[in-house]
This record gives sequence, C-alpha cells and structure tokens, in this order.
Amino acid sequence: MQLAPTQLQQHLQRGLKSLYTLHGDEPLLAQEFADALRAAARAQGYTERTVHTVAGAHFDWSEVLASGGSLSLFADKQIIEIRIPSGKPGKDGSAALQQIAERAQGDDATLTLVILPKLDSMTTKGAWFGALESFGATVKFDPIDRRTLPQWIAQRLQQQGQRVAAGEEGQRTLQFFADRVEGNLLAAHQEIQKLGLLYPPGADDASAVLSFDQVENAVLNVARYDVFKLSEAVLSGQSVRVARMLDGLQSEGESEVLVHWALAEDIRSMKRVKDALSAGRPMPMALRENRVWGVKEKLFERVLPHIGDSTLAHLLHAAHKVDGIVKGMKQPDWPAEGWQALHRLAGMVCVQCAGPAVRR
Repeated sequence: MQLAPTQLQQHLQRGLKSLYTLHGDEPLLAQEFADALRAAARAQGYTERTVHTVAGAHFDWSEVLASGGSLSLFADKQIIEIRIPSGKPGKDGSAALQQIAERAQGDDATLTLVILPKLDSMTTKGAWFGALESFGATVKFDPIDRRTLPQWIAQRLQQQGQRVAAGEEGQRTLQFFADRVEGNLLAAHQEIQKLGLLYPPGADDASAVLSFDQVENAVLNVARYDVFKLSEAVLSGQSVRVARMLDGLQSEGESEVLVHWALAEDIRSMKRVKDALSAGRPMPMALRENRVWGVKEKLFERVLPHIGDSTLAHLLHAAHKVDGIVKGMKQPDWPAEGWQALHRLAGMVCVQCAGPAVRR
C-alpha cells in the first residue's frame, strides 16, 4: 500500500505494519517520519534495533536475512533498518528484499524499515520494489516546492507556538523566509528551531508573533539552487527569483556552461515545439515528440501561444552569443562577463514567458 507523509498520525492510530519503505529526495521529512515510526514501535515493545547499510556490489545480504529471524535474550520485538543510499540493491539484494517482504506478513515481532533515496520510474516498477509495496507500506517524500514553502514554514512555526503577523506583513515575512531557505529544507528546519530559541513564546499571545525585523535579523541565507529549478522559474516568468537564483548558483560555484545549456535547451525546445504546432501537430503530440513533460509540459502549454516565431528566433540568436561569451569570446553589445550575460539572457526569456501584460 502507498501512504502519504501527511497520513502518519491517522495510520499510527490504526496500528503499525511490519514493513515500511521510505523513498524520496527530502531527507528531513523521511527522517522525521522514520523517527515517528521508531517512537511508536518503542512504545509497543520493540526494544532492539539493528541497522544495515548496503554499500558496494558485494554486500552480504545473508546477515540481513538472518537478523530477521534472530532476537536477543533481552528483547521480544526488534526493528531492522535496511538503508540503501544508492537506491540499487543489485541482483542478490533484489531477491533478498522480495524474501524479506514476503516474510514480513504476519511477523509481529519484527518491524522492517527500508530507507531509499529518490527512485526513478523504472526502479519503482522492479520486482523487489513491487514486493515491498505489496506486503508493506511505501511512503514517497517529494520536495517542498517554492510555491508551498511559505505555508510549510508557517505550519512549522505554529507547531512550536509561533506565528507571523496577520495580513500583508505576515505574508511578506513568510516570503522573505522562503527566499532565504529555498532548496534547503533541513536548514529551513534549523532556522525555524533557532527562532524558537531566540524568541520563545511567553504567557501573552503577543510574544508568539514574529515580526519581519526579527526574522530578517535571525534567519541566515542558506538557500540552495539547482539548474533545473532555475529553468522552471525562467519559464514561469519569475524574473526577481531568477536573478536571485543566478546569483546563488554563481556563489555556489556552478558552471556557467551548464547554466547556459539549461537556458539554451529550453529555448531550443520551445522553438521545436512551436515549429511542430505550425506544421499542424496538436500541442500534446508536439510536446511528447520533443520529450517535454511534467512541470515543463504545463509551462510550455501556457507560454507558447503568446510567443511568436520571430521572438524565438531572436532568443536563439541571443543564446548563441552567450554560448560564445561563457567560453571566453567577446560579443558586441553584450556583457563580457559570463554571469552578467546569463542574467541578460534569462531576463529576456522571463519577459517573454511572463505574458503579454508584462511585455507591454
């Protein structure tokens, strides 16, 4: 069965299962979920815990299989954790995990917890993952995106008895907080905890309200960005956020060439899809043929009807110039420094993707 992270408390009220598989690319949420499972298990008498970390192609799975059937003299129940950092158990591991999953049914003495990173669709269709899903509960932890991050911060503040001011001031505070911690949820969690220590809520209600100045003075700039999120922000026309992300990528030492490739590839993809539409292809078919899907699929559907062929040709020409700049060549009427040129190119695409009202 599949279980959503938000269903944890309701699930625990119905009782623990004997097998859980946690996977995804948000370690903080997975860790908190696992901690809650362990706490519930300890309360029910699972006093012994064994951790196996699968490392390398020659990992000995026999020890993992043996631990499931052995209890110490001092424990009636046990927790067995199997951590697979690579997400690839290998041939022997695949067979072992299927055996572990089948054995978990009806085993009230052992709680097995399998912890995995983000998995691709092919891996989740494998026999071993299918067995874990069939005989236990699987929980996927998706990242908290920028759009929902302010709400997540507000909920976490509320859990420790704090909140921001009502209305526009509070929204401004949450947006500022989100800008500083975007892409780094663990650091966001730590900054929220720090606010709890710096400004602990007192007996009066007013002490629980955090001002913008308090958040601005306390929260460090720990945001982390990646090139693929930059691409989504550009296609969304979020020019201010894009400028901040480019500055962040530069300070993190990201390659100018990689950033340019991401921007240029989106422009090329838009041009190919636009050409397919002009040739009479329906939008869904044009997107599928050009391998555009997921979040970008929706963004392309929104922006392409408003961008003309001449505009895309102009953006392609600009991308060609910036390609030379990031490789050390000079271009007339363009900044000589690569990051400045990337800012300009990204800004040009943002303006077009933001819609007709912005371009006017």
